[in-house]
Amino acid sequence: MSDEWKAPEKAESGDDKSWKLLEKTLLAGVQEQRRARRWGIFFKLLTFTYLLLMLALFSPLMDMEKSATRGAHYTALIEVRGVIADKEPASADNIVGSLRAAFEDTKVKGVILRINSPGGSPVQSGYVYDEIRRLRALHPDTKLYAVISDLGASGAYYIASAADQIYADKASLVGSIGVTAAGYGFVGTMEKLGVERRTYTSGEHKAFLDPFQPQKADETRFWQSVLDTTHRQFIASVKQGRGDRLKDKDHPELFSGLVWSGEQALPLGLIDGLGSASSVARDVIGEKELVDFTVEESPFDRFSKKLGASVAEKLALYMGFQGPALR
Repeated sequence: MSDEWKAPEKAESGDDKSWKLLEKTLLAGVQEQRRARRWGIFFKLLTFTYLLLMLALFSPLMDMEKSATRGAHYTALIEVRGVIADKEPASADNIVGSLRAAFEDTKVKGVILRINSPGGSPVQSGYVYDEIRRLRALHPDTKLYAVISDLGASGAYYIASAADQIYADKASLVGSIGVTAAGYGFVGTMEKLGVERRTYTSGEHKAFLDPFQPQKADETRFWQSVLDTTHRQFIASVKQGRGDRLKDKDHPELFSGLVWSGEQALPLGLIDGLGSASSVARDVIGEKELVDFTVEESPFDRFSKKLGASVAEKLALYMGFQGPALR
C-alpha cells in the first residue's frame, strides 16, 4: 500500500496579498462612487420634478393674480418676433391663436401687433393676413394696429398691411415688398474636381432645382413665373389692405423689394404715423395698460428643449455606464 505523494501548496507571498487587497479597495471605491452618483442623479431628478410641479401649480395662480389686477379695459399686445415660419415663435398658428384670444376678450379695447421681423414664409404670412381681415370683420369695434419696431419687411409687412393702421419709428425699416429664392450652383466646381453627378428621376423636371446640374432656360423661366405669381399676390394684398392710403400705387419702386425708413415710408403711404406700442396704446387706443396676449411655450416645453437630447447620455455617464455610443 503506497500513499500518493502530494506537493505542498505554495504559500502566497506578501506582495500578492497586498495587490489583492489594493485591488479590492479600489473596486470598492469605484462602486461607492457609482452608487453616490446614482443617488445624486436620483435626488437631482427629484428636485427637478418638484420644481416643475410647483411651476405648474403656481403658474395658473400667477395668471389669475395678473387678471385680478387688470383694469376694466386694456390694450392687447401681440409680439411678432423673428422669422415667420412654421414651428417658429412667429408661426402663423401662434400669431393667429394670440389674435383670436385678444379679439374675443371683451375687456380689450384695441389690439397692437408689435412687429420686429425680416419676414419669412408667404404661406404663413398670408394665413395671418387673411385671419386678421376675418377677425376685423367679426369685431368691427376692436381696431388692430401694427407697430413696427426695428424691422417690418417682406412677409412681416404683408401681415402689417392687413391692420387698420400701421405705425413705426422714424428709423424703422419698412417695406421690402418682393419675393426671393436663392441657391448655389456647383457645376463648375464639380467639373474641376472630376466629380460626376448622377440623378435618377421620374418626371422631366423633377430635379430642376438641383444645384449640381446646369440650369435650363425653360426651367429658369418657369421658376421665375412662380416667383412673379407670388409677388403679384403680395402686391394685391398690400393694395387691398392699404387701399387709398398708398400715395402712389404706380410708384416704380414701391413694390420693387426696396426697404425704407419710417420717415420715408410715411409720405409713401406705407405707414400711417410715427409711434411706438406705448404711444399708440396711450394716444390712439386710449388705454395705456398693455396686456401681453402672445402665445408662448409652456415652462415645461422650454425646460425640455433646454434639457435637450443629450440628457440620456449624460445620465448614463454620471451613473457609471460608459459604454460605446452611436453618433
